[in-house]
Amino acid sequence: QVHLEEFGGGLVQPGGSLRLSCAASGIIDSITSMAWYRQAPGSQRRLVAAITDFGRISYADFVEGRFTISRNTKNTMYLQMNSLKFEDTAVYFCNVNTALSYWGQGTQVTVSS
Repeated sequence: QVHLEEFGGGLVQPGGSLRLSCAASGIIDSITSMAWYRQAPGSQRRLVAAITDFGRISYADFVEGRFTISRNTKNTMYLQMNSLKFEDTAVYFCNVNTALSYWGQGTQVTVSS
């Protein structure tokens, strides 16, 4: 079992920055990849960025170089989000994969003036 807890969401103006954190506890030695997803109202959940246990990183096209995913320990992942846009407003979810896939409860990011 892996338990996930996200931190760092909030309200920010367009062009601003936020840093999301995801702390995993439990069977963290078996984690093969970690990722951030987001889901806007009325939309499907979409991959934002992912990082594998080998450090391979991928981003969705809409990130356009504005976000950076990182993982500083086996159990902590971050998403630095810069130059935020209105359309980045969504609930952001932490996802961790072992033999199973685990999800955090989500953290709201609202970009508004």
